[in-house]
Amino acid sequence: MLKKLPIGAAIATALLLSACQSTQQAVQGKEDLLAAAGFTIKPANSSARLLAMKKLPPHKFVQQTSGTNVVWLYADPTICQCVYFGDQTAWANYRAMVFQKQIANEQQMTAIMNQNSFDFGPW
Repeated sequence: MLKKLPIGAAIATALLLSACQSTQQAVQGKEDLLAAAGFTIKPANSSARLLAMKKLPPHKFVQQTSGTNVVWLYADPTICQCVYFGDQTAWANYRAMVFQKQIANEQQMTAIMNQNSFDFGPW
């Protein structure tokens, strides 16, 4: 029972730390990935662009078709007041980066949980 206590404490600590991340930090992290994946940032710097941005759900992906091309839109009315535009390649890059980030987070959690799993008592 006592051996499981450090694992439980590690999980609780990790959950607590992840809950402490503010919404703004989460959005900023997502936007950093979008830019790195190849999305284009266009500021809502005119009344027409502001109106168009307000029609999109904030901080959500929207898929649109422009002619024969699929365009992914991500509106940010709170931090940058801009819209991110991406094609299928940028979308695939973004999804791959999110997946890699999840794997890295899981590996870090596993390492944290297993760091105290060896019983040094007999040694």
